[in-house]
Amino acid sequence: MRVVIVTESFPPDVNGVAHCALQTARQLAARGHDPLVIAPAPAAGADAAADASAPCPVIRVPSLPLPGYPQVRVALPSRRLSAALSAHRADLVHLASPFVLGARGMAAAARLGIPAVAVYQTDLGGYARTYMGMGEATAWRRIRAVHAAADRTLAPSSAALRDLVSHEVPRVRLWPRGVDTARFGPALRDEAVRRELAPNGELIVGYVGRLAPEKQVELLAGVCSLDGVRLVVGDGPSEGSVRAALPGAVMLGRRTGGELARIFASLDLFVHTGPYETFCQTVQEAMASGVPVVAPAAGGPLDLVVPGRTGVLVPPRDALAVRDAVWALAADPGLRAAYGRAGRAAVEGRTWGAVGEQLVDHYADVLAARTAVAA
Repeated sequence: MRVVIVTESFPPDVNGVAHCALQTARQLAARGHDPLVIAPAPAAGADAAADASAPCPVIRVPSLPLPGYPQVRVALPSRRLSAALSAHRADLVHLASPFVLGARGMAAAARLGIPAVAVYQTDLGGYARTYMGMGEATAWRRIRAVHAAADRTLAPSSAALRDLVSHEVPRVRLWPRGVDTARFGPALRDEAVRRELAPNGELIVGYVGRLAPEKQVELLAGVCSLDGVRLVVGDGPSEGSVRAALPGAVMLGRRTGGELARIFASLDLFVHTGPYETFCQTVQEAMASGVPVVAPAAGGPLDLVVPGRTGVLVPPRDALAVRDAVWALAADPGLRAAYGRAGRAAVEGRTWGAVGEQLVDHYADVLAARTAVAA
């Protein structure tokens, strides 16, 4: 099968859309399919080795930084997209979190009569409101227009599926995200890392993710004040405001690869505060690492965290609930260990290989439906 993956983001970008698009390309290539990626060009000076190490050819289109969030690149109009679809002789177009480049990819696929599968991954309504000055209703009209033209839309969680259906997006099916259970695991717990992060033996509570306004990491301020607790967080465009809001927190900066996996496994507790997650991959990576989780009872975490078994769900945007959940788990090492074991067991079957098979099945359904209509 010849598949063109049109994605709003791709490595060297570090975010959920980029990671999922890369894993999609890897799974297709591993199964003998022929993928091609079309993505916005990264910023000048970005790691050029990312495309060379990709599992398939990557075509870049000109882009500009998103106002207010320069780490996100927005594709400019380009003839390369339609030309690439034609030259690749695509059987199907995979639209990864379509909004700007993906909308153009959908239009090009329609002109060429190529089936399209649109993957909903980002709360684009929230992004539009936060970064682009657009109303959420305006953003949803665009989302609905793009996805309504697709042969199938894939939602990453039950909450996302309900959200799409409530906004009248047709032909929605569930397709979750995978996790690398070999890369992330409890055996990577590293006492040297723990001594570096908490030299006085504190309980290590971490949010290892992107620091951005929609993640609402400032809700962890109460955790910083807990005795015997050391908070560690990642990096991102909100690093300055987060540093001010979380005095005493360890700012990890950007960590990737094996180093990131060791940090995950070396945590005592993982806390996520963002209420707008369509899936929440970092929660799944923490569970794969054998680390108990505290997360908001909203969006993707509702599918991932089983309260009283793998972690705790708290009311969204409730800083006191976050602090109290952390404090309760800090006082109960046996419960933390039980949650960590159950979390690891819960995700062991959610590998990228398993969800890759599901994706190919979705493709086959779409192609069969198109063939039936043509007949």
